[in-house]
Amino acid sequence: MKIQGRMFIWLALFILVMAIVYGVWSKEAAGTTALFMAFGLSIMIGYYLAFTARRVDAGAQDNKNADVADDAGELGFFSPHSWQPLSLGIGGALAFMGVIFGWWLMFFSAPIIMVGLFGWVFEYYRGENANQ
Repeated sequence: MKIQGRMFIWLALFILVMAIVYGVWSKEAAGTTALFMAFGLSIMIGYYLAFTARRVDAGAQDNKNADVADDAGELGFFSPHSWQPLSLGIGGALAFMGVIFGWWLMFFSAPIIMVGLFGWVFEYYRGENANQ
């Protein structure tokens, strides 16, 4: 995690320099603001990764003499058959269309988002996949 933290911090510094250069040369507010916001996002991610790397065990990516097999193993649990991201995607698309066409679309998208969110959170607490 140390490597990723350093990469994001260096990326943030590069984006900061480019934002300053772009702002001075172009005198354009939208692009300069976007670059400064990208700097902020990169520094937040870099700080989080560097902060977390000090509190967890060193991974194989932090060892210069590590092999690929040293990082093998289970990475986590990912649901292979969930339909809930589809409903969240449809609800999110309707919500963003509500920003474009009218806020009244939010009344249709909010229930779809809530059903998808609750279904995703409680997916393994009911039905054939219940493991509790």
